[in-house]
Amino acid sequence: MTESFVVRRETQIAAPRATVFAYLTDPEKILSWMGSDATTEPHPGGLYLLKGIGPRGGVGRGAFREVVPVHRLAYTFGWEGGQEVPPGSSLIEIDLIERDGGTLLRMTHSGLPTEEQAAAHATGWAHYLGRLTTAAAGGDPGPDRGVSTKA
Repeated sequence: MTESFVVRRETQIAAPRATVFAYLTDPEKILSWMGSDATTEPHPGGLYLLKGIGPRGGVGRGAFREVVPVHRLAYTFGWEGGQEVPPGSSLIEIDLIERDGGTLLRMTHSGLPTEEQAAAHATGWAHYLGRLTTAAAGGDPGPDRGVSTKA
């Protein structure tokens, strides 16, 4: 069995868990901080589909495994046409914890196949969790221009 790589991130969001949960599951709210098109069916087995921004404009696809409203989400994830991280090949787990009058979002993205893929996804998560933190707290993160990486 090959070793898998994991990305872990936390961010404190000045909003209640219900608000943050909506920004993770409602396609209209998702688009305020990430992507150009989103489809979600937030129930176990339901579709997670997100079209990215920028020259790559990749399409991320997966299926929800666990949906506990305002507490936890888990869904598979990968890139359509992706050789290294195909749809459903990795797992994203998000826990929402009440803390300091807001929400601590704790995210784990596991099942990434290489150190390079983990680093690329870590860059993406840093970018998008920053945008989510702003949007869910009522701010405007500005237009999503995607993640610039040195390819």
